[in-house]
Amino acid sequence: MNWIPPLDLAPRRAAAVWRRNFKVWRRLAIPSLLGNLADPLIYLLGLGFGLGALLPDVGGVSYITFLATGTVAFSTMNAATFEALYSGFARMHQQKTWETIMNGPMSLDDVMVGELMWAATKSLFSGGAILLVIAACGLVSWQAAIAALPLVLLTGFCFAGLGYIATALAPGYDFFMYWFTLFISPMAMLSGVFFPLDQLPTALRLVTDWLPLSHAIALMRPLLLGEAIAQPVLHLAALAAYGLAGFAVARALMRRRLLR
Repeated sequence: MNWIPPLDLAPRRAAAVWRRNFKVWRRLAIPSLLGNLADPLIYLLGLGFGLGALLPDVGGVSYITFLATGTVAFSTMNAATFEALYSGFARMHQQKTWETIMNGPMSLDDVMVGELMWAATKSLFSGGAILLVIAACGLVSWQAAIAALPLVLLTGFCFAGLGYIATALAPGYDFFMYWFTLFISPMAMLSGVFFPLDQLPTALRLVTDWLPLSHAIALMRPLLLGEAIAQPVLHLAALAAYGLAGFAVARALMRRRLLR
């Protein structure tokens, strides 16, 4: 009979996994942050100042401000996804780090929860760096940028949980191209990062309204602009649910892959 046992988790052991990853990352912190910043900053500067100069205000703000507030969620999604997929796969499969850790008094659940929280933390560094840049440029207030940090962490948790599903299924690094091509890239284009969702056909909106990045942006943009958030509990619950469901599926797949 196939069944998934309850979590074998000790917070202190999971925190040790997080701490191990942090110590490794700290040695290459600056190159890592620059890599996470490069892609969203290219979008922000190229489209915001270039295309933005040709466009009228969007939603009552300049286009670069509109884009900047969406780029925070976009950058957070990318950072969490890259960490869960490429770095997580390297530790799980190539370097056998997970296997080594589990030879000690550690369970797979300890490792996975520690990895999940590390990926969320890594996304906080990236999203926080974007917030620092756009606040320094005067596009959002410093108070709003600080208030957005918990939301950045929740968004990172959401996409890290989903990302570990791909990691659990991947036979190699090439597999991750499917995740980005079929899931991440379309979501980036259709969740309100680059243009308002009301520009989309009604039928397509029925799909995009369910995307996790749409929920993140529905919270992030009004929060950064000092506007009222419509249905905040719904969006917060959706992000948490996506992250928890993704982790649950990834856990089941990882147990089948590593503990069979």
